Amino acid sequence: MIGEPIQNSQQSESSYRFSRQGRNIQQAQECIYEFLLEIVRKWPPEEVLLEFKRLFVYHVDSISSNAMHAIYEIVFSNNQEEFRNTLKRSCYILVNNWDASRNYKPIRELVHLFSDPAFNRYTASPTLKRLRIWLNDFVHSKDFEELKLFTSRYEDQQRGPWISRYTSYLLVPQYVNLQNPLEQREAARALSKQLKDRFKFDLAMYIARSQTRAADNRPPKNPTALGDEALRLIKMIVARRGQFSYVNLANIFLHQVERVTYKEFKQSLQTYLAFSVENQAFTETLRAKLGEKLEHLYEEYNKEVVTNALILRTCNRIIDTLTTENQTDPSPLFIQLLSQGNPITLVIVLLKVILICQHARTHLETRIAELIKHYQDYPENECDWVINFLEIFNVTFAIYAENVRYNLVKMEPNQPEQPRAFDPDTYRIFSQLRHEEKLELFPGLVPQEDVSEDGLLLDG
Repeated sequence: MIGEPIQNSQQSESSYRFSRQGRNIQQAQECIYEFLLEIVRKWPPEEVLLEFKRLFVYHVDSISSNAMHAIYEIVFSNNQEEFRNTLKRSCYILVNNWDASRNYKPIRELVHLFSDPAFNRYTASPTLKRLRIWLNDFVHSKDFEELKLFTSRYEDQQRGPWISRYTSYLLVPQYVNLQNPLEQREAARALSKQLKDRFKFDLAMYIARSQTRAADNRPPKNPTALGDEALRLIKMIVARRGQFSYVNLANIFLHQVERVTYKEFKQSLQTYLAFSVENQAFTETLRAKLGEKLEHLYEEYNKEVVTNALILRTCNRIIDTLTTENQTDPSPLFIQLLSQGNPITLVIVLLKVILICQHARTHLETRIAELIKHYQDYPENECDWVINFLEIFNVTFAIYAENVRYNLVKMEPNQPEQPRAFDPDTYRIFSQLRHEEKLELFPGLVPQEDVSEDGLLLDG
């Protein structure tokens, strides 16, 4: 009993020291962030990079004694996790500001900075030794792998590792993770959008040039890995028009499930997703597996009127079932459906999910990123079937993006209006960019005077 006050006193003193140390680290971090924000907005990038190296690599000769002392304070605390957080946010403060000013070259130089030979030089200084050990640990971490994605805009995505073609999806988990610094999330979101927009533009240019004779007879650059079949695939995806287009089917479904019970919604959802799927084996598998999933899903709400929140949660669970349920391995249904040989059918089912719930798209792209990471260490020739799925997914969602409209124009009007089978070779396809509720052609594709009032090409 006599020892209890002493023990309590020791605990209180320990808690006080821990709290004070935490405050000191936080103050040190804020000092570093404020200094970097100030110089990245005022200094040339090369001087900012040199100052960054003085602080984090050489730990000497910085113009800011306060920032230098702040680094020392964090290293001296022997808290590697807080150092990692500080370094990570510091990097993204620079990345975000350079990206906002369209100054992309220093972003690549920042990443290359971490290959400096100074990281491995001998030093007698305990502080510098610990700093370099922590820097090396960062270079071999997932955090650094995420930072390297920001150099993807410089890489030839057709020649690099196969996963580099899907960087726009690999960035999604970074900006949805609320544990990441705000600067990292903003930078990841911006770059992902830039890469998607570039793909949409490159796809439109490929479509235009592949249907005209180039003066130099050079084949147009294909932004996909689908080879010569890319154009035929695009035509087949766009061919679903009129009352049975995917957009119209989604609108009809949403109208039909207004004010129904959640149980009725789940039953209708199975019918909607399987509707017009021509592959009978695929349809049977899809209905059986989704039926098992949906039967007990949120069944406590079965008798309640379905809400937008319930639709979102349900669509997210369907996406998990069709892609990856544990966020690491492909789901059994994903493997089973793709093994039946037609990846476009699975892509269309995923598209139909998104068309009834646009808010589920980020969740879907996160799951696609997790699938890519699962297969990233496989040689390209061992996962052709997955890459084929990813390419078709990429093209399909680019075609159905909100700001792009594709028009399919029949080039042989004397043929029957409704041939027995769709023949892609009798059609040409033209792309338009929707901007502020107005359809405009992608720059450089077709002169505006060659387009009729309904947006179709007049002279093929």
